[in-house]
Amino acid sequence: QVQLVESGGGLVQPGGSLRLSCAASGTIFSIDAMGWYRQAPGKQRELVAQITSGGSTNYADPVKGRFTISRDNAKNTVYLQMNSLTPEDTAVYYCHARRLGVLNHWGKGTLVTVSL
Repeated sequence: QVQLVESGGGLVQPGGSLRLSCAASGTIFSIDAMGWYRQAPGKQRELVAQITSGGSTNYADPVKGRFTISRDNAKNTVYLQMNSLTPEDTAVYYCHARRLGVLNHWGKGTLVTVSL
């Protein structure tokens, strides 16, 4: 099993920045990708950004150029740097880990609210 613990959410004004962190523990040696998803009220959960064990990254179109995903292998932690935030970025952000190509693990989520 893999345990994922997110941190870094909160309230920020439009145009501001936040950095989310996700610390992984447990059976982490078999993780082949980690990422961030988000779910806004009344909407489906959607992929925000993903980084593979090989370092390849993938971003959803709405966040390209504003968000950056990175990882610190020594700390087993993945980060999501979010800049130029807009109210449309308001959502619960979930950390995700994929093991062995098919097994999915989720964190409990952290709320990001972008508002004046």
